[in-house]
Amino acid sequence: MTENEARASLVDTARRMTPLGINTGRAGNVSLRWHRGGEDGLLVTPSALAYERTTIDDIVWLALAAPQGEDPLADSPRRAHGTRAPSSEWRLHRDLYATRSDAQAIVHAHPAHATALACLPRIHAEGIPAFHYMIAVAGGDDIRCAPYATFGTKALSDHARRALEGRRACLLAQHGAVALGTSLEAALELAVEVETLARMYWLALQLGEPARLDAAAMAEVHARFARYRPDPG
Repeated sequence: MTENEARASLVDTARRMTPLGINTGRAGNVSLRWHRGGEDGLLVTPSALAYERTTIDDIVWLALAAPQGEDPLADSPRRAHGTRAPSSEWRLHRDLYATRSDAQAIVHAHPAHATALACLPRIHAEGIPAFHYMIAVAGGDDIRCAPYATFGTKALSDHARRALEGRRACLLAQHGAVALGTSLEAALELAVEVETLARMYWLALQLGEPARLDAAAMAEVHARFARYRPDPG
């Protein structure tokens, strides 16, 4: 895949988020790990630009290495290459790639049901529990919720990084959701699955307290996923 093809894939993925029901307006952002000239980096969608107006020329490349003494509240990275400013969540993407060698793509969105749940103290404490076996698709026995921090800050990326330890997706308190994947398609598919599970859990909560699968049941699910879903995204 050429860089222009990668940029086109990012634009396409970003535009698909709203029709798939995981995003609205200019919210959310998408990135792809991308080496340039032998240097580790990433391509990310630009800041504050409507996706229908975004073109491949608006995509921004960032170096993966964080410079020493970087301001944890900086609005822009020191090493960004593009005609536009990168997404306000550039740090979230960069810091996750730096600590997750398995992540090749990241989708961050504000899906309605996942975000609504991420506003509840019970979800802050326990995440979305194993009420359904497909919770395992995110990599664990629950879908964790990272504590709240202001968007674009190092505190947010630190919280997300910890919530994603051993996982492929998490909620962000009072904010949204993040999904990692081995490809843009895989990350997008997982983000959609997380929103589907959040909607199911929200619906079940309207009728009472959902039953939960125990650790043994979830262990069997993980084992079967390892056999039947060799590329979980």
